[in-house]
Amino acid sequence: MAIILAAITTTIKAAGLLIGIGKLTILPILIVAMAYFNYDLMDPENHPHVTKNLYTEYDFIVIGGGSAGSVVANRLSEIKEWNVLLLEAGGHETEITDVPMLSLYLHKSKIDWKYRTQPQNSACQAMIDKRCCWTRGKVLGGSSVLNTMLYIRGNRRDFDQWESFGNPGWSFDDVLPYFKKSEDQRNPYLARDKRYHSTGGYLTIQDAPYNTPLGVAFVQAGEEMGYDIVDVNGDQQTGFGFWQFTMRRGTRCSAAKAFIRPIHQRKNFHLSLWSHVTRILIDPLTKRANGVQFIRDNRLHTVYAKKEVILSGGAINSPQLLMLSGIGDAKHLNDVGINTIQHLPGVGQNLQDHIAVGGIAFLIDYPVSIVMNRLVNVNSVLRYTITEDGPLTSSVGLEAVAFISTKYANKTDDWPDIEFMITSTSTNSDGGTQAKNAHGLTDEFYNEIFSEINNRDVFGVFPMMLRPKSKGFIKLKTKNPLDYPLMYHNYLTHQDDVNVLREGVKAAIAFGETATMKRFGARFHNKPLPNCKHLPLYTDDYWNCVIRQYTMTIYHMSCTAKMGPISDPMAVVDHQLKVHGINGLRVIDASIMPTITNGNINAPVIMIGEKGSDMIKDQWLKRFKRSHSNTTSGAS
Repeated sequence: MAIILAAITTTIKAAGLLIGIGKLTILPILIVAMAYFNYDLMDPENHPHVTKNLYTEYDFIVIGGGSAGSVVANRLSEIKEWNVLLLEAGGHETEITDVPMLSLYLHKSKIDWKYRTQPQNSACQAMIDKRCCWTRGKVLGGSSVLNTMLYIRGNRRDFDQWESFGNPGWSFDDVLPYFKKSEDQRNPYLARDKRYHSTGGYLTIQDAPYNTPLGVAFVQAGEEMGYDIVDVNGDQQTGFGFWQFTMRRGTRCSAAKAFIRPIHQRKNFHLSLWSHVTRILIDPLTKRANGVQFIRDNRLHTVYAKKEVILSGGAINSPQLLMLSGIGDAKHLNDVGINTIQHLPGVGQNLQDHIAVGGIAFLIDYPVSIVMNRLVNVNSVLRYTITEDGPLTSSVGLEAVAFISTKYANKTDDWPDIEFMITSTSTNSDGGTQAKNAHGLTDEFYNEIFSEINNRDVFGVFPMMLRPKSKGFIKLKTKNPLDYPLMYHNYLTHQDDVNVLREGVKAAIAFGETATMKRFGARFHNKPLPNCKHLPLYTDDYWNCVIRQYTMTIYHMSCTAKMGPISDPMAVVDHQLKVHGINGLRVIDASIMPTITNGNINAPVIMIGEKGSDMIKDQWLKRFKRSHSNTTSGAS
């Protein structure tokens, strides 16, 4: 009983991260039920322990314990002779973060960096202050702890294009083994296709344990539109299919759960949480990275790296830290009072993201969708905690995915330009609480468009543009490492992006008009948007206005330290992810992408972590063998 009470106490503390962002009346019951039925899983030893006394020197220092950094720390510490330190600005995951249905409740919580972009008129006009909310995980596991767990690898042509830019070893055939290396595919039908899938890896991939009757209908509607049903991580991307999730037994399988928990007792692995890195130490004469400074327990600490520093802070934090360390555009660094060590004008530039149009909802006549105040109850809580299934295992209603080509894409290429995220929910499904809060919608916009359909049965289609030509940038506000950088999204500043996203909206509405969806009584919630009422409804001008209002980031910020040859003036790292002009420093995360991949990017980021780790091992183990060989031959 003492163990159970301790588990309950731990879980209640975990729930504290939800305080201040809204109330879910069922939450106390969920807390107690999870503690009672799963207390054996809540042993504190199941969580990685923080190393109290750090060494002054490690072979490798990994900055950032997110999706890439967790992989790198795991793989490098496989070599027993190497000491590895992982530094993470946030703390531990909690039991609440495990629950798929609650992911929106994590936005703007204690484990979110709570970034907001600078106001711009091109997009996010329905958001407070016209600023987009860029949720990023400040927690071990990074954004894989807050995301919707969607596992999409991207398109073969993405990676072949990367290689064509002058990055040998990054073609699809080169990277596919690294996707498979991580994967533990739990769908036997998919797992039997050994060309594209594997089992036994650290990262569990499974189908949704819970689907509404809408789920199958979504895929049937795709067939009605003339599309194939496909494995979106298989041979063909164009088509409709069911999502594959980074889930394990109905709970979130974050990068921390997958890659860090299994290794937390390795003697050569040290973990420092609540450790905010402020600077990479670089010798200005040799241009070699030899350590880092970070704040922990309100004190500034310094640790040194014998071999390499690996920067895995993500597409916002990595360029910020490079600039704070004297690597970036010399003029910008001079403007904020930082001495330039290496002039690399591409740092913080080339920012790419996937955006979708929110609020495309279809009312239906049957109570089959996920409405929070109906399905999240005592029965669903008990079902979740005892049998690991039911509505709480749903990832906010995401049931089907589609990749389609608009008239602006070559349909024969199987390189679609729009992704549908199809849900048995929409913005109104929680009565105007968490979705509204997470997306940063103003009260005025939400009330005018959605209040009349609060908690009504709907399904939603979020058309997401896959290959944006609009590129944003990140720059420092000041040289204070605790000040957030300035983020400019530049969404929809390129006319081609406007055209593609507008056609995606039209296709989403056509999806809702299929006979399959009409059987549910589907009808588009066609309330005219406030800032677009002056335009004739459903014209191209009207839709062009619409997409600039409820512009949803899908939180795929990337490409801000792009990979490319030294001949590319905007490249930051080479094809081995080494920072140009700096020894002993690599960047391994989403920021190294030259172009964003065709789909949700968590799987590619984990792949980058796997491939980057092998590059490091290959270099240093070869060097060790050469050194050992020379010593042996000299002795003989």
